[in-house]
Amino acid sequence: MVRPTTWLLGGLFGLMWVIPVLMTATKIAQCTSLKTLETKLTDRRRYMRQNFPINYTVRVHYDEVFKLSNISRLRVRVVDLEEGDLQDVWLLVNQEVLKKILRVLPERHPSYKYTADLEDLFRKIQQVFPPQSDEREPPERIEEIYNRVKEPDSKGWRFVTPKSLLDNCYRTMHCLFKNCFPSEDGEQDYCSALHWRKGRKRQLQKT
Repeated sequence: MVRPTTWLLGGLFGLMWVIPVLMTATKIAQCTSLKTLETKLTDRRRYMRQNFPINYTVRVHYDEVFKLSNISRLRVRVVDLEEGDLQDVWLLVNQEVLKKILRVLPERHPSYKYTADLEDLFRKIQQVFPPQSDEREPPERIEEIYNRVKEPDSKGWRFVTPKSLLDNCYRTMHCLFKNCFPSEDGEQDYCSALHWRKGRKRQLQKT
């Protein structure tokens, strides 16, 4: 009985080494995809504002207007909330947003390919998302968001410019995946609206 026990212990120790390596590889793949998305989103002003009529809006569900303030409220109000829950909401919401933008664009529209490329990139990001544990159910509030976003007849619609929707995507991505976006200026509070106002002010000063 000694040998099987030794094999079992050896297997457990081996698994303890393998799991962190797999988690690290998944994290690297996730950050690589998110950085690709970050680069792609730097063109959102051109494709989501300049290529549309002034004040053009898209109808989206109010849960799809996913801002930094939504993240703050959920963190305060939802018991047993995990960061992975918010990341899953971010992924779902922005996939749905891109679908709605694509629906209103003719294939010959100058922003169609850009939007389709973003949608494809989100599919790739989904593939490298770490799976949630089957033993844990998301909090009820998170489940409600999932259901409302996926239900086409749910109530509560808003009209938002495509540029604003992708601005939300960009900022909340940095907030929820801050470890993927280190700054040379030290740790940044990407979840603070003040951070983005300062960034916009610096950008305007350069122009």
